[in-house]
Amino acid sequence: MAKVYTFLANGFEEIEALAPVDILRRAGIDIKTVSVTGAEYVESSHGVTVKADLQFGSPADYADADMLLLPGGMPGSTNLNEHEGVRQALIEQHKRGKRIGAICAAPMVLGSLGLLQGKKATCSPGFEKYLTGATYTAELYQEDGNIITGEGPAATLPYAYRILSFFVGEEKSAELQKKMQYAHLMEKR
Repeated sequence: MAKVYTFLANGFEEIEALAPVDILRRAGIDIKTVSVTGAEYVESSHGVTVKADLQFGSPADYADADMLLLPGGMPGSTNLNEHEGVRQALIEQHKRGKRIGAICAAPMVLGSLGLLQGKKATCSPGFEKYLTGATYTAELYQEDGNIITGEGPAATLPYAYRILSFFVGEEKSAELQKKMQYAHLMEKR
């Protein structure tokens, strides 16, 4: 079974963190939220407190991760970027050629690590200056190699369903989209 970790820092964007967790869990993916605050509780950018499944470094070392996810939000993205353990986990994940996802302001973490060099990426408008070495696309989500980036809150559902498809395929992802009425929303466009 696929194993995914979502890193949560104080100031994270709620929908960008929790919608992918919800969607992947509905499909049976083993996804854990990981507090990087030194405590089990993490406060979002809008004052919602969430109890994380794990605290950073305890017990996982993230080598078993099929994917690492970074939600956006401010100052959450800055806090992730300043966490040396998160930075090292991302570098190791990238060296192993395994998947990484970042949305909204969080792609700045990948840019600061040089992980976007020569890749296409998207982010919340205004943060493209932090995508060092990347070609900014302004798409809702952008895949390039082992990295997927998302633009922001409105991109969260298509971004999360695309991530789900990595692990269960397009057909099963489409089935869940239908069950969650997302497919109906897309038909209205």
